Amino acid sequence: MSLTEKPKILVVNDDAASLLALTSLLEQWADESNYEVLSARSGQDALRQVLRHDFAVILLDVNMPGMDGFETAEAIHLRPRSADIPIIFVTAFLADEIDRLKAYQRGAADFLFTPVIPQVLRAKVQVFVALATKNEQLKRQAEKLSQRTTELTATNKRLVREMEERRAAERKSSAKDEFLAMLGHELRNPLSAISSAGSLLGMPGVSGDAITRARVIIQRQSQHLSRIVDDLLDLSRAMSGKILLSRKRLDIATLVSSCLDTFRATGRTTGYDIDAQLAPAWVDGDATRLEQIATNLIDNALKYTPAGGRIEITVVPIGEDVVLRVSDSGVGIAPDLLPHVFDVFVQGAISIDRSQGGLGIGLSLVRRLVELHGGTVSACSPGNSSGSTFEIRLPRTDAALSADAPARARPQEAGKPKILLIEDNDDGREMMATMLASFGYPVLQAGDGLEGVRVACSETPDVALVDIGLPGIDGYEVARRLRQDPAARAIRLIAVTGYGLEEDQRRVMEAGFDLHLVKPVDLNALLEQLAAAAPAPDDAGRPQIKPAAAG
Repeated sequence: MSLTEKPKILVVNDDAASLLALTSLLEQWADESNYEVLSARSGQDALRQVLRHDFAVILLDVNMPGMDGFETAEAIHLRPRSADIPIIFVTAFLADEIDRLKAYQRGAADFLFTPVIPQVLRAKVQVFVALATKNEQLKRQAEKLSQRTTELTATNKRLVREMEERRAAERKSSAKDEFLAMLGHELRNPLSAISSAGSLLGMPGVSGDAITRARVIIQRQSQHLSRIVDDLLDLSRAMSGKILLSRKRLDIATLVSSCLDTFRATGRTTGYDIDAQLAPAWVDGDATRLEQIATNLIDNALKYTPAGGRIEITVVPIGEDVVLRVSDSGVGIAPDLLPHVFDVFVQGAISIDRSQGGLGIGLSLVRRLVELHGGTVSACSPGNSSGSTFEIRLPRTDAALSADAPARARPQEAGKPKILLIEDNDDGREMMATMLASFGYPVLQAGDGLEGVRVACSETPDVALVDIGLPGIDGYEVARRLRQDPAARAIRLIAVTGYGLEEDQRRVMEAGFDLHLVKPVDLNALLEQLAAAAPAPDDAGRPQIKPAAAG
């Protein structure tokens, strides 16, 4: 029954006259008492009415043929929806105690005896109608309360979620602000050292030793800046899924040993107790990226371990995995920081002196690179000043069947190739030309793409180092034009550019370049590539130009 419906009263009697009398009497008060009267001539008819309607009260005749009042009452109360409908039995005689007990057992709420006294009938009916109305009101209020509770619960959940999202956004914003501050600090330090060293080189009366130290400082700080940029770019590529692995079988132990040799050569391990237990363990991976992983972990251990501390580096095959473990006796990791140590931009407490340095992206990059290799990384630490352990697990593979071919011997000094340098940055071009000339290479120069094509076609150098972002025509178009010119087709083309994404490398190779190098170019790597392009003597001892490699 909805709030717009009136409570209903059902009168059940097989005698037409009695049924009419009762319904007529009840209908006199229907408008005033706000109810509706329905009737039924038998028990079966009453059951059909109960299936269609809800009733405030049923006036049920006891003596009916076929299905009497008691049986009808029992059937009505067997149905769950009508089990609580109050029934007033109407009987033409005074029921004895046995009949009353039987009626109450069938769910009787009261008795009426005929002839019915109108005032008594009205009073009894009004009680049950009022009770039904109140119950319906309470039911609707409960439904509204339940609905409101559901809405409030949903609203509360939404508010909690929004608060969590806001706090997460605030944490990210704060982490980014701190990162930008750290980035500014990390960039200004080496730039300041480079600027000071450069100024020192131009001062009169500076000693030779001071000039040598200034040059070393410029070189070291330039390498530091390059590492910062590489870390930022690598993390961006890894997070956007743009790193493509160049896989081959390699021994992690050999790779980690090589990384350690580099740290020793630069003096980073001086004053530390380094214990390396490196058992042969082979994986299918990208040597450059795996070296980044090992270098970041070792560098992290050195950075957060005071001089005199102990660092243990272990490589061991365990089951189907190869495990690389780096443990230190350093400052450790606070319990609240440990779950977030691989998140982007996360570091320990920020201090003014920034003694540890770094951008807080090394471990995040480690995790991304390890996951690209199908491995896992974990960290544990007993807490502050208790050291920490980082463990890498990579899928294990069988050892390589044969060793890599030995590196090609460097050519004799007499066969240096002629170099064309196409670069629009005057300072960069001058420094590169000066450096190459100091190694005995004949160098030609061009300041834009069109001039570079003209010089290449007229002078036919052995190698062209080509910047991509050139005025006039870019480096891609330079390569295409040179590859189409029969006179310049054999020139070995090396792209030397600041564009270092995998997509950039693909475009470089598609344009016709033989090699893609990213600025700032590692000097040794560049010299190796130039040596590979040196003229080779023929059988009679005359120099011959090697054809450009196919990639």
